[in-house]
Amino acid sequence: MFAKIRAVSSYLPEKIEKNSDFVNERFSKKLGVVERHIAADDESAGDLAVRAAENLFSEYDINRDETDFILLCTQHPDYQVPNTAPHLQYRLGLSKNVGSMDIALGCSGYIYGLAVAKGLIETGMAKKILFITSSVYTKYASKKDLGVRPLFGDGATATWIEGVDEESENIRAFVFGSDGSRYNKLYIPVGGSRNMPRNTPEVFEYDENHNGRSNYDAYMDGMAITYFTFREVPPLVDNVLAAAKITRADLDYCIFHQANYFMLEQVRKKTALEDVPFHNDITHTGNLISGSVPYAIEQVIDSVDVKNLHNVLLTGFGVGLSWAGCIVDLSGVLAKKVGTNV
Repeated sequence: MFAKIRAVSSYLPEKIEKNSDFVNERFSKKLGVVERHIAADDESAGDLAVRAAENLFSEYDINRDETDFILLCTQHPDYQVPNTAPHLQYRLGLSKNVGSMDIALGCSGYIYGLAVAKGLIETGMAKKILFITSSVYTKYASKKDLGVRPLFGDGATATWIEGVDEESENIRAFVFGSDGSRYNKLYIPVGGSRNMPRNTPEVFEYDENHNGRSNYDAYMDGMAITYFTFREVPPLVDNVLAAAKITRADLDYCIFHQANYFMLEQVRKKTALEDVPFHNDITHTGNLISGSVPYAIEQVIDSVDVKNLHNVLLTGFGVGLSWAGCIVDLSGVLAKKVGTNV
C-alpha cells in the first residue's frame, strides 16, 4: 500500500482586505498580492479548518466516515491546551476511533505533513487520512507593520490521502532541513512558555523602516528570510531530484511555498526551472503559510489535465527556519462532483 493524494479543497474567510489600503502599488506588485482574506475576530484556525474539510467532503465523492486519522498543521491552535485536531474529530462528526494530531509547523509544514501521512499509511497504521492546514496569521500581524501585514492572508486547506494498492510510490523523495540558530528571523516573541503573557509587559516600537509592532506581534526579518531562501532552496531542489533519481526534464510541474512573487521568480532562476511549469500566484490570497502549497495544488489541478502530473516537485521553506521537498504524483486526483465550483 502506498500513500496517494486523492483530493484537495480549501476555505478562505469572507472578509477581504486590499493592499491598496496599506502600501503603494509598486510594493504590492513586487509582492504579487492585491488582496487577502482575513479571518473575523471570532473566527479561529479551527473554524477555518472545519470549513475546508466540509468543502472537501461536499466537492468530492468522499465518505467522511472512512477517515481514520486527522492531521492538522497549524501554528495557531484554538487553545494553548488541548491541541485542536481532536476537536475537529468532534466537530466533523467523525468516529471516536479516529486518531488526531497537531503539527506545529509553518511554511514547510505541508511537506512534513505529507511525510507523516505517508508513514502512517505505508506502515499500516492508517488507511485514509484527512490532512488539514489552517492559518490565521493576520491575527498576529500589526496593522502598522507594512513589512508583514500586506503579505499574509488567512485560510485553510483539506487534503484527502489514502492508501492504494499500486506498484510504485506516489509520494516520495523527501528531503528535510532545519536551521534553528535563526529562529528569531520570523517569530512572535511573547505567547509561549519562555515569555508568558502574564509575566511580559506589552511594548510597542517602530523599527528603522518605520514599521510598528509590539512584542506580541509577528516579527519578520524580510532580508534574512530572502537570503535564507536563496541559500537553501537551490540545493534542496537538487537533493530532491537526486533522491527521486530524475532530472529537471522529467518534472511535470513545480509547486513551491508561495512566499511572494518576487522571491519565487528569483528562486525559479536560481534553481534553473525556467523550462518547467511553475506556479507563482498569491494575487488574491497572500502568503497562506502551510496552506500555500495545497492551495496552489488545488489551483493547478483545477486548471490542467491531472493525468499528465506524474512528477510534481513540492517545496516548503520559512519559519523555523526549516525547509523540505518531495515529489508527488497527482495523476490520480479525483474529479470534483458535477455542479461544484471549480
